[in-house]
Amino acid sequence: MNAPRIRSCAIREVRFGAEVTVVEPVNLYECEIGDGCFIGPFVEIQRGVVIGARTKVQSHSFVCELVTIGDDCFVGHGVKFVNDLFATGGPARGDRSLWRSTRIGHRVSIGSGAVILPVNICDGVVIGAGAVVTRDIERPGIYAGNPARLLRPLP
Repeated sequence: MNAPRIRSCAIREVRFGAEVTVVEPVNLYECEIGDGCFIGPFVEIQRGVVIGARTKVQSHSFVCELVTIGDDCFVGHGVKFVNDLFATGGPARGDRSLWRSTRIGHRVSIGSGAVILPVNICDGVVIGAGAVVTRDIERPGIYAGNPARLLRPLP
């Protein structure tokens, strides 16, 4: 019988700001977490991710490589970020040149269960629960649906 390779959840090589709260178990590695952030349980934040100050990432969320999240944001429970669009008809299988980046502005709230594909989202946006964001959002407002669409602008 072959023994499985077992990898444990860990917090390693993370650059933490001041007064950060992390609720274990989590898997955080080679990322940056800003001042005053909250990271809930069962969250994974991967290499190179930058989380801005005072941002809250709720339980069961997955933040993959190539994601930047601004200050004063809220990431609801079970939010998934995607960096591989299966451009060749399947997973990139380690070809990181096929991955794409995501940038989330400041004061963005992302509802529980949303899926965020590689996009840019401007400041002052609300993403509804369960929304699937497939395109850049360049105007503050409330967005919901699959694909996410503007419901109403915000000042």
